[in-house]
Amino acid sequence: MKMLVLAVRRMFAVLDWPLLALLVVMALVGMATMHSAVGNTDWRFSDQLRNFLIAFVVMWCVALLRPTWVLKAAPYIYILGIAMLVAVTLFGVTSKGATRWLDVGVARIQPSEMMKIAVPLMLAWYFQRQSVNRIRIRDFLVASLLLAIPAALIIEQPDLGTALLVLASGFCVMYFGGLSFKLLIPVVLVAAVGLGTLVTYEDQICQPDVDWVVLHDYQKYRVCVLLNPGTDPLGKGFHTIQSMIAVGSGGVYGKGYMQGTQSHLDFVPERTTDFIFSVFAEEFGLYGGVALLALYALLVFRGLSITVRAPSQFGRLVGGAMSMMMFVYVFVNVGMVTGVLPVVGVPLPFMSYGGTALITLGVACGLLMSIGSDRPRAV
Repeated sequence: MKMLVLAVRRMFAVLDWPLLALLVVMALVGMATMHSAVGNTDWRFSDQLRNFLIAFVVMWCVALLRPTWVLKAAPYIYILGIAMLVAVTLFGVTSKGATRWLDVGVARIQPSEMMKIAVPLMLAWYFQRQSVNRIRIRDFLVASLLLAIPAALIIEQPDLGTALLVLASGFCVMYFGGLSFKLLIPVVLVAAVGLGTLVTYEDQICQPDVDWVVLHDYQKYRVCVLLNPGTDPLGKGFHTIQSMIAVGSGGVYGKGYMQGTQSHLDFVPERTTDFIFSVFAEEFGLYGGVALLALYALLVFRGLSITVRAPSQFGRLVGGAMSMMMFVYVFVNVGMVTGVLPVVGVPLPFMSYGGTALITLGVACGLLMSIGSDRPRAV
């Protein structure tokens, strides 16, 4: 009986109540927005509710894992993820021009989603092993290779949005692991020069016969449409234009819950997934949008608060990566919805419809809770 009481007590002790409270609020906001966005397709609302329940169960199960167990499993999870990405390349399922799924009989899975968690775990495992010595440049080169392999396989699918998230989460581990900011200055300068050249010579380099080499034609087209959505107002620019109209029409106070005309008259495409923020902004306006971003900020801040108290290097690196991953999710999604960034298919956390992304976020939050409940054991 005593063992049962202790087991039940530990099940609840692993929960981080401030983080859980924020997640419950996000879930309620997400479901309310989904109810408005789905219109007459109520099956999406019930499916999303099911997805949330599954994600919370997954989060709780992951929270029960001790960080030491996760540390030991990290390389095996990474190797499994790489093997599945290779399998996708060889005999994956193609849909809408992209080969991103693997048919395992009972279901189709998307291994690239798994790498959002597997890559930071692997890099954190590597830096944890190297922490006994002074981390050198060679270690960051090895970490870069571990990051580049899955990113290249995901880009090949092609899935630029997921690749960006994997790269961002991996980069956060490297930065928190001790990567000097001085080494980033050349990268920032190259990026600034590239963006300046892109904006200055847009008319010339966006011509159909110009090959960008590093990007697929559709990715090049997205960037060019971002610079000037009016070049294809009924094609690739339609998403951006209609989303910006919806966000702008909400004004300061919004049109009211379920009163958004752009979304309810089907002008906003993908309004339940990638562009759900435009539905929210139209109905709740600038104040609502700022309040939602403040919720996300609190979520990231809570994650970072857990991170700084982690007793191990592995916990700090994983916690920081999971927190910043959610920040990148929000930054990229809101950026593409408002026309600041190209459309790359990144969902808005806890708002966009989809089970895979919610489960990934559930795992991320579960890892944060596991790290937060970890206590160093007396020797």
